[in-house]
Amino acid sequence: MKVFSLFKALWLAVGLALSGSAVAADEPVKVVYHMSEGIPQASRAINNIRNHLAADPNVKIVVVAHGLGIDFLLKDAMNQMEQPFGPAIADLASKGVEFRVCNNTLVSRKVELGRVVADAKVVPSGVAETANLQAKQGFVYLRP
Repeated sequence: MKVFSLFKALWLAVGLALSGSAVAADEPVKVVYHMSEGIPQASRAINNIRNHLAADPNVKIVVVAHGLGIDFLLKDAMNQMEQPFGPAIADLASKGVEFRVCNNTLVSRKVELGRVVADAKVVPSGVAETANLQAKQGFVYLRP
């Protein structure tokens, strides 16, 4: 009888685990791309994000930039090939990617708000934003 009860409990646990997985599978994966290293990292990130969206069009992507990581989100920013970032940012934003820029960085580097691309939202702290997305909103952390 104990074997039957153990088997029944195990079967119930497996069923519950599988039903929970089915619900989670319907939810989009949420990812925060952390940018703090400048133009070369931004170029890698743009490619990574394009590839990510191609593989999983339902993914929810937020890019958080602070320090040197904000440089690609400034108007007229160019990559190493002297191509503007603006069109790539606008394209990704049209696909649901959100870009967030650290206000602490803007203030410390004396960057005027008007220099930030229109597709980016300013947040009080890039580090705090990244931590909040991970700890409270369930985002996976990626650093290209």
